[in-house]
Amino acid sequence: MSNTLDLARETLLSPAGIDDNHLQRIMDKLMSSQVDAADLFFQYSRLESWVLDDGIIKEGNFNLEQGAGLRAISGEKTGFAYTEDLHLENLLEAASCAHAISHGGQSRRIAVAGGKSVPPLYPALNPLESLPDERKIELLKQLDAEARAADPRVQQVSVTLVAAHDTILVLDNEGQISADVRPLVRCSVNVIVEQDGRREQASAGGGTRGALDYFLQDDLALGYARDAVRQALVNLEAIDTPAGAMTVVLGPGWPGILLHEAVGHGLEGDFNRKGLSAFSGRIGEKVASPLCTVVDDGTLPGRRGSLSVDDEGTPGSNTVLIENGILQGYMQDKFNARLMGMAPTGNGRRESYAYLPLPRMTNTYMLPGEHDPEEIIRSVKKGLYAVNFAGGQVDITSGKFVFSLSEAYLIEDGKVTAPVKGATLIGNGPEVLTKVSMLGNDLELDPGVGTCGKDGQSVHVGVGQPTMKVDEITVGGTAV
Repeated sequence: MSNTLDLARETLLSPAGIDDNHLQRIMDKLMSSQVDAADLFFQYSRLESWVLDDGIIKEGNFNLEQGAGLRAISGEKTGFAYTEDLHLENLLEAASCAHAISHGGQSRRIAVAGGKSVPPLYPALNPLESLPDERKIELLKQLDAEARAADPRVQQVSVTLVAAHDTILVLDNEGQISADVRPLVRCSVNVIVEQDGRREQASAGGGTRGALDYFLQDDLALGYARDAVRQALVNLEAIDTPAGAMTVVLGPGWPGILLHEAVGHGLEGDFNRKGLSAFSGRIGEKVASPLCTVVDDGTLPGRRGSLSVDDEGTPGSNTVLIENGILQGYMQDKFNARLMGMAPTGNGRRESYAYLPLPRMTNTYMLPGEHDPEEIIRSVKKGLYAVNFAGGQVDITSGKFVFSLSEAYLIEDGKVTAPVKGATLIGNGPEVLTKVSMLGNDLELDPGVGTCGKDGQSVHVGVGQPTMKVDEITVGGTAV
């Protein structure tokens, strides 16, 4: 952590001439007898993206952003200000603005105590510099060629490569300094295929907290191109989806997005503090099948949703949310945890320094069961096998959700048969979990592409699950 903290200081504070004495002055400006908690959040971010469309580099973007967010909390009220200029006079002015929430009171001094020692979950590297630009362009062209060579029906190919380098430093009102250097890379391939006038599209991709050469290992990125073509060709052969209540088997990995949306958001602390969630006040109650154990784990090395420390300086943790069907707890940031008399869980996250932290998911997934996936399929007389998801939405208060599927198949007499198009899943998150009757031994996490939106903020997340049999979900279809 000392190396991470040194890097963060060098990146964020040194160029503006900010030292510990200055940090002390800024925090003193924030604090008063009526302020319960306060923090300073510094951030420096660089992001680069390349887009190759139909064999031509159509976009090459670079974005640089830096600033600081200053927060003072009094009861349930929060004063917040941010600045793009990290020089002392601007930070002091922002501190005065944020402090106004306290309505005065005598200033309280804190001592800057130094840095917390937290083992990093990913290398403190700059992924933008991990490959030469020429090699990045070559990779994009290789993926374009791989997709086109896979099948003559491929008409259009778009490839995106993104690298981000994020450095943060947090000082809290206990005088503790925390820092994190977060690399992130992502690659995706989107294809359009055509046959007899019918056009279908599909995409595939992945990412990690690491360097761009991740995609070169074992031809990983080339596999994205092939899988995107495979999915699109499957959709060319898809038939209309029958509608109605039926047994649904969710595949492993990315289908965990349903768990994330339909259940995960309802387990975030702010919704439960306000009594808005279907899970509010239900800790210790049965909320799912005894087969279901759900965790939010921000400590998985290299995963997209992982955080060595969150955006409030709390170390990432593995939080058990539901254990054997019993609700155990919620995901918490410092603000909601304090008001609820609970401990923060390392889930305080913000899109950037210009936003307040909120309790957000990291890597949310269901632990595996004991069934062989093939046994689960064989147990279904008539149903749907959901392999890949597209968009979806959920109402936090009621738990009701609607999800569209991008790849799904009929299950008939214990066998996966025809692919279907236009399938949607309609249901209630808590109710669905009570109808889980079989759980596979094949837990997978998503390939590293998840992004979650909440209150106008987007953050990177991971999802996952094993093959899961739900005895009944309403399926919306296209068949008449």
